[in-house]
Amino acid sequence: MGTFAGGDKKHQKLRENFRKIMARIQYSDPSKASDRTREILDKNRHANIFRMMAHSPSYFEQYCRLGGAIRHKGELDPVVRELAITRTGILCEAPYEIVAHKRIGKNVGVTDAQNEALENWQAASCFNEVQRAALAFTDEIVKLKKPTDATFKAIASKLTPAALVELQLSVGFYIMTSKFLETFEIDLQPVTEVVG
Repeated sequence: MGTFAGGDKKHQKLRENFRKIMARIQYSDPSKASDRTREILDKNRHANIFRMMAHSPSYFEQYCRLGGAIRHKGELDPVVRELAITRTGILCEAPYEIVAHKRIGKNVGVTDAQNEALENWQAASCFNEVQRAALAFTDEIVKLKKPTDATFKAIASKLTPAALVELQLSVGFYIMTSKFLETFEIDLQPVTEVVG
């Protein structure tokens, strides 16, 4: 078995039970979807998360639009973005998100050492000052609802206002995504099927 969106070494049991896991409701049927919904599903490799979201075509389209902006249109350093997104998945206990974004992160320059250290990033030496400030910001958004003044000032001093907004929206978007994945118990897939 390859690496699955939904598990790494820590999630071996999830991988072993891959074929046994069932989403809480059936996935949408692409053959019954509109041309536009099928087009979006095709662009997103018919990943299970998107097949589930496609039950609500208008929400699905807007979700993909914002997700595309987060991943492709901002000025935030993509390594910082992916570290924050993966850390969000870890804190939200969403294995599908963790593995998918570790692979995406690797594609944009996140090192294997950084991916491996994200669970306990505070003790790791592989993150620079900006990355550490972004990870502290991420932790406090997820754990405390909002960052403390000191944490906010630390990251705000290192990013432009645009990049700071993009970082916060990335974390918020992937909190929502992680909760969606876990609420519907989205089935695990080989990561190579869902991430290029």
